[in-house]
Formats: sequence, structure tokens, C-alpha cells
Amino acid sequence: MATNGVRALEALADPTRRAIFESLPTAPLSVGQLATAVGVSSSAVSQHLRVLREARLVMVRRDGNRRLYSLDPRGLGDARDYLEQFWPSALAAYAAALSTARAEEGI
Repeated sequence: MATNGVRALEALADPTRRAIFESLPTAPLSVGQLATAVGVSSSAVSQHLRVLREARLVMVRRDGNRRLYSLDPRGLGDARDYLEQFWPSALAAYAAALSTARAEEGI
């Protein structure tokens, strides 16, 4: 079973979903505004927004008869938490590679 962090990364792997996500940091936008910004149909944006909502990357609120979408910090936190588990081993591998390179150069 995928963790929330993995779901967030999988959702952002799609270029259209990533473009929708990247359109939201400054202000909430409607489906129509997102469709114009990204250059796809409103129905396609709605389908992508469903995936982004399930990954907790966007949230929706009603404003009259419109729905406005904005970033949901929970999904970003999930992705960050998932990636941070690999940070200590990545640093250790970097230190080992640096040490090996220095040893080979006689430094």
C-alpha cells in the first residue's frame, strides 16, 4: 500500500497535474481558470484535480456557485516526510564517494 508521500509524488509525475499544481501557489483558482492556464479542457482539469485532491495536494472550497482550488500543505508535508527518510543514506553515500575520489587522487 502506497503511503501518502508516495501518492503525492505519483500525482506530480504527470506533467499536466504538475502544471495545475504549479498554477496554484499565489491564489485559489477555478477549474475554468486552471484550464486556461494549463491549456487543456475543463473536464480534463477536473479529472486531474480529483487525483491531486486524493493525494492531498490541493483542496477545494465553495465560493457561491464556483469551486476554488488551492494548495493543500498536507500533501507537500507527506512528500517531504517520505523523501527525508532517504536523506541520511544519501549523505552517507556522497561522503563515501567523496572519500573514494580523494583516495584515488592521493589527496
